[in-house]
Amino acid sequence: MKNLLLIGSFLILLSSCVPTKIAPNIEDYKVTIGKKFKKQLPKRTAFIFEDPKNANEFYQFINAKFKLNNEDVRWNVPFTVNNEEYFLSFYEVERSSNTINLAPMAIDAILDVNEGGPVLEDFYTSRSGKWYVALTVNDNDFMDPLKENYLKRDEIVIFLKQLKNEYLSTSNYKKYLLID
Repeated sequence: MKNLLLIGSFLILLSSCVPTKIAPNIEDYKVTIGKKFKKQLPKRTAFIFEDPKNANEFYQFINAKFKLNNEDVRWNVPFTVNNEEYFLSFYEVERSSNTINLAPMAIDAILDVNEGGPVLEDFYTSRSGKWYVALTVNDNDFMDPLKENYLKRDEIVIFLKQLKNEYLSTSNYKKYLLID
């Protein structure tokens, strides 16, 4: 029984990965303070969603949709909701998941006892990342329309959700250049 417990513990140890940092799963979108989500983001409220597409795809989408001709695409892109003008800025950010892999450490520990030295040192940790798009919005008075107490917040969130859905469902951004 004691040997069975020892073997079971060893097998669990070999198959264990201990997460040290986990990238969040965002099903649809999340509205939160940007700096709380990622340090490099501003302290403003941000509309954040996972970006499964390639790098700079959102840039290309915004550039084509708002016909910006590659000028000021990331910052203060004007848009209108219910006859009021707002300004959109976006950030493409990565959050990573890091794990410590116990199996290679255990194997190297056993080999070290036998004077073998560390062989699997490159596999002690692993990292994988997810990309997100964070959108911030200003009104004409530089107020934050995504803050909870902003009067027309729900209208802005609906617009951003539609924008996100349009981006994720569109593969050819050239169609926006043909629409007047």
